[in-house]
Amino acid sequence: MHFATPFSEKLDLVLKALSMSRGRLAADLGVDKSLVGRWASGAVTPSAHNLENLTRLVARRRAGFTMLDWDRDLEGLAQVFGVEPAAPRGPDKADGATVEGLPLPGLDMVRMVTERRGATYEGFWRSTRPSIAMPGEIFHDYGMIRRGADGLLRFKMGGSGLLFDGWLMPVEGQVFAILFDTVGQTPVFLVFNGVSLHKAVQLDGLILAAALNAARTPSAYPVVLERVGDLTGDHETDDEHCAELLKLDTAATEETAPEAMRKHLIRDIGPAAAAAGTGELFLLSTWATSLSKGLSSGGHLQG
Repeated sequence: MHFATPFSEKLDLVLKALSMSRGRLAADLGVDKSLVGRWASGAVTPSAHNLENLTRLVARRRAGFTMLDWDRDLEGLAQVFGVEPAAPRGPDKADGATVEGLPLPGLDMVRMVTERRGATYEGFWRSTRPSIAMPGEIFHDYGMIRRGADGLLRFKMGGSGLLFDGWLMPVEGQVFAILFDTVGQTPVFLVFNGVSLHKAVQLDGLILAAALNAARTPSAYPVVLERVGDLTGDHETDDEHCAELLKLDTAATEETAPEAMRKHLIRDIGPAAAAAGTGELFLLSTWATSLSKGLSSGGHLQG
């Protein structure tokens, strides 16, 4: 079935006409809220099986509704329910710039991998990283990874008045991120060791960014991401929870950054460390010492 008008807009109209929330729809269909969220965002359209079930559910509330009604334009669909059609949606401003603003080679591959593996990384996350400006100190950032209408994973992290917004791109065994400091308008680049399992619970990697000092010194340092919650699939609810996370204290404690984590983040590197066998010549995030781990579909944790 082809949808000239985006299915997400048609679903939005139907839900409003029936006074039904996404959560209620997911419960009635017996599917996960995140799947309905992806339908509503335009990231994916329902499979034939799910579309049939959705049509039957709507027909129970609007007599005579059939699969053919999904082929109507938005105005025609609105007439079926006796409501006024909403104005066509433009690019999702809540998700920032459209994908055309990121003209990178390989985006088709990134989008394909995201379609297959994006759900692995969607959720609420806490970063743990050393401070360049305050040597020896450890800080956190909080935020969210969620698939946007452009088919890419949007990545938002921040704390203490700072906010970084951008994209997370799974490619092969790694996950690459480009974030922009919304205050200083400077980019931050991250590379994480990915996971091959159903659900990532922890990722480790490296950050390359300009330090927040007077000279804005180019700096590279380790970072660990830990999952702190799952998305509900309702964008408004998830946005509200993300906003609450961004208000949390960013200073790490012994509980949130135990000694093993601190040793992983603050390392001895350079020629002397490499010669003594106590460290590496360069700052690396190797598979041998990776902290990345995930859950299999059966819920088993693996590194």
